[in-house]
Amino acid sequence: MIFYRVLWIVLLPVVLGYLWHRGRKDPDYRAHLAERFGFYGRDVPKGAIWLHAVSLGEIRSATGLIRALLVRGDRVLLTHFTPAGRRESARLFGPEIASGQVTVVWVPFDMAWCHRRFLKSFRPRIGLTLEVEIWPAMIFAARAAGMPLYLCNGIYGIRSLARDSAGLRLRQRVICGLAGAFVKSRLQAERFASIGLDNVVVTGELRFDQPVPAQQVRAAERLRATLGAGREVITIASGVQLEEELFLGLITQCREAAVSDAMLPPLFVYVPRAPERFGAVAAQLLGAGLNLARRSEVLAADLSAPTPLGQVDVLLGDSLGEMFFYLALGNRVVVGGGFNPRGAHNIIEPLMLGRPVLTGPYVWTIEYPFAEAEMAGIARSVPDAAALLAALREPPVDLSDRISAFLTEHSGASVRTMQAIDRVMATAQSTHPR
Repeated sequence: MIFYRVLWIVLLPVVLGYLWHRGRKDPDYRAHLAERFGFYGRDVPKGAIWLHAVSLGEIRSATGLIRALLVRGDRVLLTHFTPAGRRESARLFGPEIASGQVTVVWVPFDMAWCHRRFLKSFRPRIGLTLEVEIWPAMIFAARAAGMPLYLCNGIYGIRSLARDSAGLRLRQRVICGLAGAFVKSRLQAERFASIGLDNVVVTGELRFDQPVPAQQVRAAERLRATLGAGREVITIASGVQLEEELFLGLITQCREAAVSDAMLPPLFVYVPRAPERFGAVAAQLLGAGLNLARRSEVLAADLSAPTPLGQVDVLLGDSLGEMFFYLALGNRVVVGGGFNPRGAHNIIEPLMLGRPVLTGPYVWTIEYPFAEAEMAGIARSVPDAAALLAALREPPVDLSDRISAFLTEHSGASVRTMQAIDRVMATAQSTHPR
């Protein structure tokens, strides 16, 4: 820990420089800078349930749980590191923030004195750090303050476990400083227990409980109705830069195969994962001679299409916060990331909309729930571009009953997590009454 503290002192100017640099394009990086040092003022709510969601994905995964906590009257404290996460919290919980039931602030830098000030200011009853956020100073400051800090929606990937189990096992020692973990599956519980972490509870995957924006689904249904009953729509979701050539070839080959078979070519909905790739992907598609429409140019604010998309080969999803719309448009979904070693992205959202999923061979990042979904026959990993093309040329199969049964089996994590939270808070209250 001494080395870690010194490292933070040395790197703090670099971190501040990074925030200042990012703030040139996004002023929110520079806003409320005092909060990052643990200064929050005197008039802050105390005794809330604290959730740390570093950015956009984590806050979305926890939305169902947060809504359930608010419905029963709990106060919630949300911390973020990125402006994207903080803005999403403001968007999702605006009325609750205005009423004081939800508070949103920056998480402090991972230095002990910053976290001590944070904990002294807010005195949360319990802390939940989402997914795989492991911060040493945060963990040991919470331990010293007697506040239970749990990993929530926790996962310990097989590659991370193997890496951390070698040498001095420093990261595993830090993890064991947590009060416990609420994890996604029995396998995850076994992994955390194997490194010596106590109080590990299987609560399930919170993403299965996230709310689906009904207006986006309705907009997708309206747009699909304008395409004609015979035209299939294939959504490529969260495509990464290393896969762009593969997906470009896939779209071109699918179109050529349909034309040669005297069939109506599918409409592809292509959603790059990184917003900075929107322009580059558009240029590649146009360069290949494809008829491209960009969401930002052809769809209205309510996602309606003033001009029919009948002649369009690819609809480029160049917007943020509308993934459910793009997924709902598709009959089938190809999830990006799986064709490069960094690993596939989440398959839960398409399954929640009843869409079967295809992805590449690298699924270690989504070990849960991919293995279970594959066994249920609703998700499939293919080894390469040729196999993906062959799979998409197969006639679509109605898997709605299987997907519905799978969702029923895997939902309910929010309720189980709240029950686990209550047990921890009851124990903490009896042990350390305030």
